[in-house]
Amino acid sequence: MLARHQDPIAAIATAPGRGAVGIVRVSGKNLGALVQTLCGRPLVAREATYTAFLDRAGLAIDQGLALYFPAPHSFTGEDVLELQAHGGPVVLQLLLARALEAGAELDPVTRTPHLAGLRVALPGEFSERAFLNDKIDLAQAEAIADLIDASTEAAARSASRSLSGAFSKEIHALRDALIHLRMLVEATLDFPEEEIDFLRKADAHGQLSKLQQTLCAVLQRARQGALLREGIKVVIAGQPNAGKSSLLNALAGAELAIVTPIAGTTRDKVQQTIQIEGVPVHVIDTAGLRDSEDEIEKIGIARAWDAIETADAVLFLHDLTRMNAIDYIADDAIITGALAQKLPARVPVIDIWNKADVMAAPDRDAGLTLSAKTGAGLDRLRRRLLEVAGWQSAPEGVYIARERHVQALRRVDEHLMQADAHLAAKAQALDLLAEELRLAQNALSEITGEFSSDDLLGVIFSAFCIGK
Repeated sequence: MLARHQDPIAAIATAPGRGAVGIVRVSGKNLGALVQTLCGRPLVAREATYTAFLDRAGLAIDQGLALYFPAPHSFTGEDVLELQAHGGPVVLQLLLARALEAGAELDPVTRTPHLAGLRVALPGEFSERAFLNDKIDLAQAEAIADLIDASTEAAARSASRSLSGAFSKEIHALRDALIHLRMLVEATLDFPEEEIDFLRKADAHGQLSKLQQTLCAVLQRARQGALLREGIKVVIAGQPNAGKSSLLNALAGAELAIVTPIAGTTRDKVQQTIQIEGVPVHVIDTAGLRDSEDEIEKIGIARAWDAIETADAVLFLHDLTRMNAIDYIADDAIITGALAQKLPARVPVIDIWNKADVMAAPDRDAGLTLSAKTGAGLDRLRRRLLEVAGWQSAPEGVYIARERHVQALRRVDEHLMQADAHLAAKAQALDLLAEELRLAQNALSEITGEFSSDDLLGVIFSAFCIGK
């Protein structure tokens, strides 16, 4: 544990700005003297007390509720003091400054500081303390930030399930089954002279197969959870005046982008996040793709290609009213070829035949026909986007997950497949089998933080809010 993890910490725990209530939070060891100094009295554990919060001269800075949670029965596992005051930024800054000042004041009897080393908390440091003191695991800690950042109701509910431990429980069950299987393999390695075949008698192959099936189900739910957290990035592309901005407005249900008959109206990216069955879909309208001598439009077109290259899906709009124009068809072919060159094979390009309210659509096997003006065909497009994302309609019990969780589970799957190959081989390579199972367990433990580096923890908690 790093030295800074031993320091007492304090921070304003509510968002910046004005509000009805604001909270200053302190966490550390032996906060009793600090409580007495700030509140002028001891506090009953886990009971809200209405009191004045005192400055150095004993005058009230403010009045509000004080709560004291002695260790280990607190969020961080340390003593925690929360001062709930009026939510003005000046009041909260005064309370925080007073807490830091009081921590350095000497006790009149012991002549030692009330709370030596008290400092302002780093982003996420309260949650980090909770993790380090085994109050929550790493997946639950991440779920705190995901719950705060949730952009849809489904994402918030899923983050809440992760915070309650639903995801961690499944990871622990996988780990326990893996440890049991490792025990059988290690026993066989430790006692090779025994006649009893530990692996055959214990149906090691059946256990491994069941473990892989369970992992597959967990991985599928994790993918769904990652979708709820991350969403998908969808770029609308095509030639000028194909209806890209109209489609963005239709999907968003608001007039976000300017729509005119003038080619090249959109000069820069316009982005809006929409929800489809609770999945965040980040839709980006881009400048029309064409050769242009206009310097500003050229910059917009370059930015359009940059957005396309990082998309999860591209909606390539075709204008039905111009599909018989030779120059339009030629330019369409050029853009299609450029998309194929720039995009990875995994990124789908969905052909959209727009302006069906004006022109009937030709018979085509691929793509969707719609009218951005009337909204006809938009529901089919929404369903198609969910299919592309891999979303399963209204899956109950989905927990929030991150891409790192999905990648860790995929590594577990790879190690288990290698283990299965070693177990099935005629000349069983038990030492290699044991190593693959060990690596699989390590990958699982990365999710909950039982096996992780300080660098990983630093990256995760630094993205939290200050005071969490």
